[in-house]
Amino acid sequence: MGESVAGQRLGYVRVSTLDQNEQRQLEGQTLDQVFTDHASGKDTKRPKLDELIRFARAGDTVLVHSMDRLARNLDDLRSVVQKLTGKGARVEFVKEGLVFTGEDSPMANLMLSVMGAFAEFERSLIKERQREGIALAKTRGVYKGRKRSLSPDQVSELVALAVKGVPKAQLARDYGLSRETVYQYLRRAERSTG
Repeated sequence: MGESVAGQRLGYVRVSTLDQNEQRQLEGQTLDQVFTDHASGKDTKRPKLDELIRFARAGDTVLVHSMDRLARNLDDLRSVVQKLTGKGARVEFVKEGLVFTGEDSPMANLMLSVMGAFAEFERSLIKERQREGIALAKTRGVYKGRKRSLSPDQVSELVALAVKGVPKAQLARDYGLSRETVYQYLRRAERSTG
């Protein structure tokens, strides 16, 4: 069953937080299979992207909403696109309206580099504005900072409750955390025991 039939339309979706609507990214696209990662862009561990790269075959088309969903910097973007096109798959970026096949013209490769560089630059500007906003809020005395982290005992308790089936949203409310932070604690606990 793990074999891909040539010509499948595969979607890749990455959502940064559990609150983001993953269906919206490739809405209206007819897809045979969708690979969805719940990870921030800076997280290099994206198991579903790795699975997609292994799964894709010659003749497949990989659809991604936008370049920033696939990679967070230009080197990663080029690397992922080259891995997929090297296997004979097409890569389509819906938002940018760009298609890459591996037999791309110098102009297509330039567009990939330029668009990827602009996306990376935009993210840098957003981070810079965020830092400036935090600095201004601190000077006004309204910045509260990040919520404090849980003690090791609280983490053990949280993990035990999750294993018993307590919903993650309930744990987030009980511990005063976001759901993403609950998932981060659970992933860390899983890695340390695995």
